Amino acid sequence: MAKPNVTKEKLVQVAFDLIWDSSYGSVSVGDICDRAGVNKGSFYHFFESKADLAVEAYQEHWKEKRPEMDRIFSSQVPPLDRLQKWCEYIYEVQKQKAEKYGHVCGCPYASVGAEIATRDEKIRIKSEELLQRGRKYIESAIADAIREGLVSVTDPAQAAQRVCSLCIGILVEAKVQNNLEILRDLEPTIMRIIGAKTVVV
Repeated sequence: MAKPNVTKEKLVQVAFDLIWDSSYGSVSVGDICDRAGVNKGSFYHFFESKADLAVEAYQEHWKEKRPEMDRIFSSQVPPLDRLQKWCEYIYEVQKQKAEKYGHVCGCPYASVGAEIATRDEKIRIKSEELLQRGRKYIESAIADAIREGLVSVTDPAQAAQRVCSLCIGILVEAKVQNNLEILRDLEPTIMRIIGAKTVVV
């Protein structure tokens, strides 16, 4: 018999993968339990609802992702290189997911947030929080680029908002068209948005 913490971890991982692969609405508690090999009684021992599980699953995904974001956006890395490496990271993650699921999955936070924002406040808040956390990394890189005279923008918060909005839009387009190559436009477009004065190679 699986230990309680192992059972909970399975539910969290399976929920995130299933929702990212398809959608929140199309995945039922039964689907999650079947994929995890867990009965519904165990599910409701840990979570009151699918929404509670989704919130925890997305939080856990961020915890797993954060060390890589910290590495990419290290202050030891030149600011424009951070943005370049972030774009490469996005492409590679989407490529891995496309190979696993057979289609482009898009941004997990924006996807579930857009789908559920008007129906579940807990999920909306968590999606907004995680998107904001990611935006802070971008804002920090742009602020450093401004201090070093590498870009023409002057407001790092506003520029980061534009960059993140662009990223979400391109990920949506790549998902709709099921075409990873659309993501190749991310880096050069970001550099134009922030007015990069040097070419990142």
